[in-house]
Amino acid sequence: MKEAYRNPWAWIPTLYFAEGIPYVVAMTVAVIMFKRLGISNTDIALYTSWLYLPWVIKPLWSPVVDLFKTKRWWIVFMQLLIGAGLGGVALAIPLPGFFKITLIFLWLLAFSSATHDISADGFYMLGLNEHQQAYFVGIRSTFYRIAMITGQGLLIILAGYFETTTGLAPLEINLKANPGFTQNFTLPLVGQEATAASGDAYFSAFPQVVELSTQNIPARQLDSIRKEVVTHNLDLGFAGNSQKLASTSKNVDVSLWSEYISLPLKHFLQNHFQKTKAILSGEQLTGNVAVVAVKLNGKPEPGKEMILNFKFKDGDNSLKLLEGDRLSFNLENWEKPAYLLFQADSKLNAATTARFKGTSGNIHLAWSMVFVILAILFIIFSFYHRFILPFPPSDHTVIKGEESIFRAFFRTFASFFKRKEIWVILSFLMFYRLGEAQLLKMASPFMLDSRQLGGLGLTTGEVGLIYGTFGILALTAGGILGGLAASRKGFRYWLWWMVLAINIPHLAYVYMAYAQPTDYLVISLCAAIEQFSYGFGFTAYMLYMIYIAEGENKTAHFAIATGFMALGMMLPGMFSGWLQDIIGYRNFFVWVMLCMIPGMIPVFFLNVKPEFGKKTQE
Repeated sequence: MKEAYRNPWAWIPTLYFAEGIPYVVAMTVAVIMFKRLGISNTDIALYTSWLYLPWVIKPLWSPVVDLFKTKRWWIVFMQLLIGAGLGGVALAIPLPGFFKITLIFLWLLAFSSATHDISADGFYMLGLNEHQQAYFVGIRSTFYRIAMITGQGLLIILAGYFETTTGLAPLEINLKANPGFTQNFTLPLVGQEATAASGDAYFSAFPQVVELSTQNIPARQLDSIRKEVVTHNLDLGFAGNSQKLASTSKNVDVSLWSEYISLPLKHFLQNHFQKTKAILSGEQLTGNVAVVAVKLNGKPEPGKEMILNFKFKDGDNSLKLLEGDRLSFNLENWEKPAYLLFQADSKLNAATTARFKGTSGNIHLAWSMVFVILAILFIIFSFYHRFILPFPPSDHTVIKGEESIFRAFFRTFASFFKRKEIWVILSFLMFYRLGEAQLLKMASPFMLDSRQLGGLGLTTGEVGLIYGTFGILALTAGGILGGLAASRKGFRYWLWWMVLAINIPHLAYVYMAYAQPTDYLVISLCAAIEQFSYGFGFTAYMLYMIYIAEGENKTAHFAIATGFMALGMMLPGMFSGWLQDIIGYRNFFVWVMLCMIPGMIPVFFLNVKPEFGKKTQE
C-alpha cells in the first residue's frame, strides 16, 4: 500500500540538498572548471550566464508539472536526468571539443534542475500540513545552503586534490639573487636526459638552481629576452592555447551588432580604461632577468595534454615569474623545452632567495572524476526518493479542458503585470543585484588568475576553501541575521541598510585587485565580509518578492518574480567576462562599485507597508 505520510526528516534534507547541487554546479562549479581547462574569461562569463535561462523562464512551463504526471514522478525522473547530464559532462571533458559538448550537457542539467525545483517546491506544500511547512522551512533552507557549501567548497577542494594527485611529481625551482652574480642573457642549455619509460615521466628544470643578478639592465634587453621567450612558448604550443567557442577566423563576417556597437564600445574602453604598462625607453633600467628551461621527460598519450602550473611558494616577493605560469605539454611539443622568465625587482640590491613550485596534473581527468561522483550521487538520490517520498492524496494530475487551462495561465501572467508600480517592481528586481551579478562571475577567475594577470594566483583547492566554504558560511550567517533583523523592526526599517550592505562591501574586491594581498587570512576575510554582507542585503530582495506576490495567485506571482531574479543575474553576468578582459580586474571591480547606483534608484520609489516582516504578537 502506498503510504500517504512519511517522516519529513527522511526526505526533506535529501530533497533540498539535491535541489541545490545542480544549481551551484551550473552557476559556480562550471565557471571554475572552465577556468582550469583554459577557457577565456569572456567565453566563461558569456556561455555560463546563458545557463541561467532555464531558471528565468521556468514559470513558462511550470503548469506542465501540474498537467502531466505527479510531482513525485517529476522529482524522481528529473533526478535521473540530472544524473545523465552530469555523466555526460564527465564523458565530454576529455574530448578535444569538450567546451561545446559540456555546454550541451550543462543545458540539459540546467533545464532538468529548474523543472526539479518546480516539482520539489510544489511537493513540499502537498506532502506537509501548514504547521509542518512552517517548521521545516528553515530545515530546507539549511540543507540548500549545505548544498552550496558542498558545491562551491568541497567539490572544488576535491577537484583541486585530484588535480595535484593525478599528475607527475612537483617541480621546484630555487631562485637566488645577488649583486655579485654575473649577468647571463643566453637561453639555458637542456641536458640530454634519458627518455622516461611509460608511466614514469617527470619534469626537469635547467638549471636546477637559478642565479639572478640584482644589477639592473636596459629595458631593451628585457624586451628582447621576453619576446624570445613568449614567441618560443607560443610557437611550440606551450602557452596561448586557451580554448574558445567562438571562431577567431579573420574571414568571419562581422555582424551589425559587432560593427556598430560591440567593437566601437570595446575600442572606446580600451582607449580610456584598459590598463597600460609603463612604456620604458630602450636605455631605461629595469630589473634583471633569468631564463629557465623546463622539459617533460616522458611521452604523453595521444590527444592528451599535461599542464604544469607554476606558483610562488616562499621566499622574497621581489623575485617574480614574468612568463610561463601555465605550460601545456602534449605529443607535439614534449621533446622540446618550455621557457620560464623570472625577474628581480629593480629596487632590489641585496642577496635574497625564493622558491617556485610547479604542479602538474591531468586536469581533464580530475574534473571528469568529480562529475562522475556527482552523477552517481544523483542516481542514488533518484532511487532513494523513488522509495522514500510519501504519496500525498493531493499529488495528482490536473485534468481540465485545454481552453480553460490556457485562459487561466495567461490571466495569471497578466495579473502580475497589471500591478500598480509595475515598472518600479521590475526595475528593483532587475537592478538590485547588478553589481553582485558581475562580481559573482569574476570572483573565482580573479582568485585563480596569476598575479601577473592581475589576479591572486590561488590554487583550485584554496579558492574552494576561501570562497566556497568560508564565503558560504558567512553568506548563511548574513542571511540569518537579515531575517532576524527584519522580524524585529520590519522590512521597511532595514531596507536602506540592506541596500548598502549588498553594495558597499564590494570595496573588498577593489582592495584585493589593487593590493593583491598574499596573506591567506586577509583574502579569506575579504571574501567572507563581502559574502556576509551580501547575505544580509539579499534578505531585502527575498522579502520584497514575497511582498509583491501576496494575493490570489501567490505561487504563480512568486515564480514570475524568481524568473526576473534569475534574468537580473543572467544578463549582467553575460558581458562581465568580456568587460573584465578589456579593462582589467582593477577597473572592473571599480565598475562593479558604480553599478550600485542603478540598483539604488528604484528603492526611492518602493511602497512597502511599515509592519511587513515584523513578528506578530499572539
